[in-house]
Amino acid sequence: MTIPQDPKPCIDLHCHTTASDGALDPEQLVARAAERGVSHLAITDHDTIDGLARARAASAVLGLELINGVELSCVWRSHTIHVVGLDFDHANGDFLEALARQNDNRWQRARLIADKLHKLKVDNLLERATAMAGGDVPGRPHFAQVLVEAEVVPKVAHAFKRLLGAGKPGDVKACWPELDEVVQWINAAGGIAVLAHPRKYRMTATRLRDLTADFRRAGGRAIEVSVSGQSSGDLGFVAELARREQLLASQGSDFHFPGAPWCELGKIVKMPEGLEPVWHHFRQPVGV
Repeated sequence: MTIPQDPKPCIDLHCHTTASDGALDPEQLVARAAERGVSHLAITDHDTIDGLARARAASAVLGLELINGVELSCVWRSHTIHVVGLDFDHANGDFLEALARQNDNRWQRARLIADKLHKLKVDNLLERATAMAGGDVPGRPHFAQVLVEAEVVPKVAHAFKRLLGAGKPGDVKACWPELDEVVQWINAAGGIAVLAHPRKYRMTATRLRDLTADFRRAGGRAIEVSVSGQSSGDLGFVAELARREQLLASQGSDFHFPGAPWCELGKIVKMPEGLEPVWHHFRQPVGV
């Protein structure tokens, strides 16, 4: 089965707003998606659905179909992994409690990042990063923006290279739950658990196959096959993982901010044929 791409529907199931580490607020993001021809959108902020109600109101005005979404952090064999939840019940009490725990983890991590960067002597670093995040939990991109504003570094990229990237002082690991627990949260809320951007974990092919198999055994049902920044080789490899584990195929731009054409809303490379789209299995299926 060929996943429909052009002209309709245009489906983007991975993007971020100011509710986590995105640059646009929910209304701005929905408007940008509509301008770019997106017909079905899932906002997948990190460990929160705080932007969902505002996005839903904006999408209703613009005639864009909004799918409930979130991107949850977890751990698999000491690796931090992201699992996207789609089409869940956003009023499920147990799920909301789990998100509250994730939010607490994120605040703890933000405070540790600020402590690690204390030697830079940037006044009110945590408070300024929180303001950059619109009052929500600041992530590393928000700290990077403050460091640019404080003239510690010239650009955000330099902040990550020197201070916030992997292995640097501000690269603080949070105490995330295990992979199978997060998958269970999503399933119990009636959603579909999707293994996010598998090639971004920088694992060997063998280890990634192990991750995908464990994810499926834990109850995961889908994998992001087409995401931003992938080579054609990566696209083919992840498609084969989907076939191997009989996982549904998802896609998304992983949009965070304007000005990055490689991860623009709705700009998604067509997936290989022979894959079953995750949106055919939503409670209100798309394109069936």
